[in-house]
Amino acid sequence: MDLIRIEDVTFRYMDITDDDQEKDQSSAPAVFEHLYLNIEKGSFTAVLGHNGCGKSTLAKHMNAILLPTGGKVYAAGIDTTDEEKLFEIRRHIGMVFQNPDNQIVASVVEEDVAFALENMGVEQSVMRQRVDDALEAVGMSEFKEHAPSQLSGGQKQRIAIAGVIAMRPDCIVLDEPTAMLDPAGRREVMKTIRHLNRESGVTIVLITHYMDEAAKADRVVVMDKGKVILDNTPKNVFSHVELLKDVGLDVPQSTQLMYAMRNEGFDSADTHIINEEECAEYLYELLR
Repeated sequence: MDLIRIEDVTFRYMDITDDDQEKDQSSAPAVFEHLYLNIEKGSFTAVLGHNGCGKSTLAKHMNAILLPTGGKVYAAGIDTTDEEKLFEIRRHIGMVFQNPDNQIVASVVEEDVAFALENMGVEQSVMRQRVDDALEAVGMSEFKEHAPSQLSGGQKQRIAIAGVIAMRPDCIVLDEPTAMLDPAGRREVMKTIRHLNRESGVTIVLITHYMDEAAKADRVVVMDKGKVILDNTPKNVFSHVELLKDVGLDVPQSTQLMYAMRNEGFDSADTHIINEEECAEYLYELLR
């Protein structure tokens, strides 16, 4: 079952003249044209692409932050252009952005997680349970009475994710959530994302420029110049080493090593290898 359907979508940012009057939107360059993409319920999809390829713009279409210039986007079966259903769409499709400081609004962690629920008019007893459950889901229960300003970047991002989880969405779209974090913070957030998907069945759409993060997804979508150029499992996508390099992307280090070895005459080197364990096993067997 598809939770998000993107059907023949074109999008152009509104152009502005020098006197700040809106021009005809059709004259603006298209970020993408005639784009099709479906996100299956319960899946973990990573979206890759160099800066400016349209991946963040695509993410904002998934919960109606942006609306298509042409075509249709359906979120949980709802047309995102239906203004009366906007609140419902965002209950189904949550969004986490790059900078957690932009999403944290309260001075106490548990109050921040409860913020959206208060706006939704959730009953106090239900709200208390949802906040506790959300903090437990991201491993931050012990910090519920802390000030967010005292937390690390990775912890803040987990609080931002908890705020979305508390709304009980079917899907969470994360737009480069680890871009501003150190390696430890990145690991914390990725562990949380994988747990939500595998243990709670939350659909995940992860916009990232880290290949090792994308390698942990079930599916990888690669965008270039507003088009989907690859859409498959991580192993099958990252095996296209030359194509990915041509569009300014890297591959996991293990895949890069296999690619280099093939170029040096090791025909058995498999560019479908994307993690350290598989790489180490191949090298061990090669050197026996």
